[in-house]
Amino acid sequence: MPNAATSVSREIATLRRSLRAVDRSLRRLAPKLRDRGNGRANGKAGRPVRKLNLSPKRRAQLKLQGRYIGYVRQLRPRQKAEVKMLRERKGLDQAIRRAQRLAKG
Repeated sequence: MPNAATSVSREIATLRRSLRAVDRSLRRLAPKLRDRGNGRANGKAGRPVRKLNLSPKRRAQLKLQGRYIGYVRQLRPRQKAEVKMLRERKGLDQAIRRAQRLAKG
């Protein structure tokens, strides 16, 4: 029967050789990939960031819409339908107030 310590040592040596080979391959590959790409995984480097120019009125509308959606998402389907009808009849402010009350309890 082979010595267990010897076989473990042999496996560790084999593993080290394999890891050294992988390390060498990655070291050769990295510069080639760096030169080829733009340095970012999503490919958006160099592309300008889009700046939204929102008027104060539009920003306020989006804020209200966000509040409405935030409350409505918490509601059950029947409550959502009620709030939606209220929004059509009386407006967003009333619908937000109702959705807020329904969401709390």
